[in-house]
Amino acid sequence: MKRMMNVLLLTLIVLTSCAQEGKKMKTGKESSDYRSLTKAEERVIVHKGTEAAFTGKYDDFYEDGIYVCKRCGAELYRSSDKFDAGCGWPAFDDEIPGAVTRTPDPDGMRTEITCSNCGGHLGHVFLNEGLTNKNTRHCVNSISLVFVPVGTPKKAKQDTAIFAGGCFWGVEYYLEQAPGVLNVESGYIDGHTDHPTYQDVCSHTTGYAEAVQVVFDPAKTDYETLARLFFEIHDPTQVDRQGPDVGDQYRSAVFYRTEEQKQIAEKLIELLEKKGYKVATEVKLASKFWPAEEYHQNHYERKGGTPYCHKYVERF
Repeated sequence: MKRMMNVLLLTLIVLTSCAQEGKKMKTGKESSDYRSLTKAEERVIVHKGTEAAFTGKYDDFYEDGIYVCKRCGAELYRSSDKFDAGCGWPAFDDEIPGAVTRTPDPDGMRTEITCSNCGGHLGHVFLNEGLTNKNTRHCVNSISLVFVPVGTPKKAKQDTAIFAGGCFWGVEYYLEQAPGVLNVESGYIDGHTDHPTYQDVCSHTTGYAEAVQVVFDPAKTDYETLARLFFEIHDPTQVDRQGPDVGDQYRSAVFYRTEEQKQIAEKLIELLEKKGYKVATEVKLASKFWPAEEYHQNHYERKGGTPYCHKYVERF
C-alpha cells in the first residue's frame, strides 16, 4: 500500500510540476561528440520529460558497474550507491563527485538533477526521506542512463579534426593512412541548407565545401601533426579549386572545433607565409558536418588507384 501511495504521489508531482523546457543546456563537451538520441530519449534528456514508473530497464537492476550519461557518456553513479526505493525509478543515495548538477524547479517543489558535463536531464533528487543513511534519493530515469559492467575496457579517448582541401576523395586517402587516425569520413560543411546531396553541393547554390571529418587517438597523434599533413597533401594557395577541380566546393579550409585548433591552424599558416606561400586557406569555426553519400566513402580503397589532384609535398 505504501508503495502504491508513493507512486501516486510522485506521479501527481510529475503531472503538476512541469519540466523546465526553456532552460539552456550546458555544453561542457562538444555537441558533435554526443550520442544521437531517439525521440523517446530526447523527450526525457533534452525536453526534461519523465518515463512512466516501473517501466525503466534499471529500476529493478543491481549488477556491479557504473552508470553513465546516455547523451555524452560521462560517469554519473556507482552501482554500490543504488538502492531499492520502491518508487518505480532507479534510486541512488550518492553520485560520483562533480558529475551531477542540482537546480531547484521554478515552482520550488523539487530539485532537478542534470549531467554536469552536457546538461542532460536525469530526474530529481529528494532529501530527508530516511530511506538510507545518507538521507538522499536521486530518482533517475533509466532512459537517461547507460550501464557499464565492471571490467568493461574504457574506450580510447578520441578527438576530431575537419579539413577541406579539394575533392574529399584525395584528402581522405592521405589522412586515413596517418598513424593514430581511427576514422575518416567524407562529407559537406559550411553551407546553408539541411541534408545536402552531392548534386546540391555541385550546384554552387548551397555554399557547402567538400570536407573530411577525421577521428583520431590523441595518445598516438595530435591535431598539429594532422594539420601539418593536411597542408602538405593539397595546395593551400589555390582559390576555389584543387588541380583540375574548379568550384567553391573545392576551397581550402580548416574548420576548427576548439580555440586551440584555431590557434594551431593560424600558426601553421603563418609559418607557410613566412616561407613565401600565399595561403588561401580559410580558418572557420566548424558548423554541422553532413556525411556524404555512401558511394563517396573510402573511394580509393574501394575503387583502387591514387588521387588525381592531391600529392604529398613537404612544406614545413
